Amino acid sequence: METTVRVKDGEVWADDTGGDGLPLVLLHPGVADSRAWEPIAPALAERHRIIRYDARGFGRSPDPTAAYSQAEDLRAVLDHFDVRRAVLVGSSMGGATAINGALNEPDRVAALVLLVPGVTGYPDLEEPELTARIGELAEAGDMDGLLALSLRTWAAAGTPPDTEAATLLRAAIPAWFTTYGHQTEDPPAFPRLGELSMPCALLLGEQDYPRTVRCNEAMAAAIPGCHLVRRPDCDHLPTLRAPEAVRELVLEVYAQAV
Repeated sequence: METTVRVKDGEVWADDTGGDGLPLVLLHPGVADSRAWEPIAPALAERHRIIRYDARGFGRSPDPTAAYSQAEDLRAVLDHFDVRRAVLVGSSMGGATAINGALNEPDRVAALVLLVPGVTGYPDLEEPELTARIGELAEAGDMDGLLALSLRTWAAAGTPPDTEAATLLRAAIPAWFTTYGHQTEDPPAFPRLGELSMPCALLLGEQDYPRTVRCNEAMAAAIPGCHLVRRPDCDHLPTLRAPEAVRELVLEVYAQAV
């Protein structure tokens, strides 16, 4: 069931398949909206309740007009659907949100599946030259240039024209700018990863951006008992590159939570 969820000073689009049992909450990356889950969501929904939503400014959610926090929005979505306990599956930006959600409310998170995740508080994740180049292309209004740069950076495992990845990236790029100045970063989570005690798996894409690979290696080492999965065929879009492997990993971790 598709619906609109009220969050602080705004709203987000969400979808809940309904059903009994521990839900899977899917949190999309910053290089795509919730359509990134299409390759795996239908199969997961055959046996499990699936909740997913578009973060503010992405997909079917309106642009933010006030300051907001991704972790606070996650809490609002869980509250809206009366979810007291869930398995969080977060990709990239969604991974960072899942981690902060787990640190904020550990009893509410039964397990974590982290796909090429980000994390707040990691000291060397941003690339100044890349950020500057994105700004230059945006100022010039060069959407084709932004898309080409994004494909090279986050979709290196694809084969041109890589239509699915290009479609997701093109739709997500405007949100990078409409959310700027509104999204407030959640507190540093990297120094607190040792506090995570729930079952956790982290999938690393070996064709991902090198800084992300290093960050993911450090994260897996810091999370107690984290199951690290290295995928040589994956970049920053693992649900496109290896959907079956992602689905199996989600089910494996889900079984540990139940």
